Amino acid sequence: MQEGSVTQTLENKKAIDGTASTLNPVVASGDYRIADLKLASWGRADISLSEYEMPGLMELRREYAPQQPLRGLRVAGSLHMTVQTAVLIETLRALGAELRWCSCNIFSTQDHAAAAVVAAGTAHVFAWKGESLDEYWECTDRALTWADQEGPDLIVDDGGDMTLLIHEGFKAEKEYSSTGKLPDPESTTNAEFKCVLRTIRESIQRDPTRFQRIANRVIGVSEETTTGVKRLVRMAQEGTLLFPAINVNDSVTKSKFDNIYGCRHSLIDGIARATDVMLAGKVCVVCGFGDVGKGCAEALRGAGARVFITEVDPICALQACMQGYTVTTLEDVLDIADVVVTATGNRDIVMKHHMERMAYARRPGGDQPPSVPIICNIGHFDNEIDWSGLVSDPSIERVTIKPQVDRFIWPHGGSVIILAEARLVNLGCATGHPSFVMSCSFANQTMAQIELAANRNTGKYQNSVYVLPKHLDEKVARLHLAKLGAKLTKLTPEQAEYIGVDSDGPYKSAAYRY
Repeated sequence: MQEGSVTQTLENKKAIDGTASTLNPVVASGDYRIADLKLASWGRADISLSEYEMPGLMELRREYAPQQPLRGLRVAGSLHMTVQTAVLIETLRALGAELRWCSCNIFSTQDHAAAAVVAAGTAHVFAWKGESLDEYWECTDRALTWADQEGPDLIVDDGGDMTLLIHEGFKAEKEYSSTGKLPDPESTTNAEFKCVLRTIRESIQRDPTRFQRIANRVIGVSEETTTGVKRLVRMAQEGTLLFPAINVNDSVTKSKFDNIYGCRHSLIDGIARATDVMLAGKVCVVCGFGDVGKGCAEALRGAGARVFITEVDPICALQACMQGYTVTTLEDVLDIADVVVTATGNRDIVMKHHMERMAYARRPGGDQPPSVPIICNIGHFDNEIDWSGLVSDPSIERVTIKPQVDRFIWPHGGSVIILAEARLVNLGCATGHPSFVMSCSFANQTMAQIELAANRNTGKYQNSVYVLPKHLDEKVARLHLAKLGAKLTKLTPEQAEYIGVDSDGPYKSAAYRY
């Protein structure tokens, strides 16, 4: 692990560009923590390729960089530190932002991308692949904290962890000021929340009003994911949301592109890199047929798999039936399932007893052909699959085949393979979504940051959750069409009047579902 220091980084700087005389501020300050700065040259080469595949972000740089809409504003990010995210970070920097960054997943960082961002002086980065939970929350805390011990003006969040830390810290500081009571990590059985409470406890002991100052400074947050948005909406309904939020996830050019087309690409990429299994002919179960599940099911069927869907929502279930999938319960297909993918955004989907039954059915000498079923998650976090139930059972042997690929063997000889320790398989076992679709998502993130910054003193955004207006959603799509060689038809004035729209858009009402 490499934590910055001037002495340490002089030689690394030489390795990157042959000189130690022009250390950038990030390297010179030593204010970063990554795997290896020597990976920067590789990361820079990979980033340059992604720029060709991210036309939305490159166009936004050309349009907004002269205006510097984020000049002097501090932006803290908690979003997978990948090559694609590096292009987002450098776009925000080109628009004037000062940046600190961490990942939102312990396995998703691409270390060469983190190194390239640090070496270029674009952002202070605290992320590496394979963090422990304690390290993850320490990195989140450091990404929130500037050298003057104050916080950011804006937040880019994915899953809501950075926003969560601020809100929990704010609440704990209020409790401490009135009762003198510090957060108790042993008050919860949740291993990750223990880390959150330890982080906040240590912060209060150093500075008992820090999170309150951070919350008061933040102009707003732009949130990337379904799970993070649900958290924000809940807080807004309860009246506890401390600053405005823009829901990037429900921009059409995010949810229908990242969630469907991104997962369609990256799910089987992750499974293949992890296991080399041939999916053709296999029985694959997708739990959840929302946008993510739709993309996953399409990819698995395209690979020749026999695909079953589980759903609770009758509309989504009917959609799956109309697309030719069999909709059933998980219990009905456990005995024959070769691959199970969770894509629900909920918890407790595939539990230990489900996995034991799968293992037993495929045990050597059983009724089904012996094999090792594969179970993975592309929904959210790590609680869709009962990972803790497996690792805490001493009767089940864990064999790590390679990083993020674990086989669990029961005493009867049956077993299952769990990918990415039940976290996001496409990021833990592969490289996440491809650059083009992330350009759509991150163009929305960039415009949300510009929107929040531009309206920080206008009162337009209160402590609630908003979506970007339709014309900006359409703008994101326009930014990507030329790359694909597409040409749009132009409405005549008569046609536009007939359907009640402006000839330049927006072309659909806010209620249109696409």
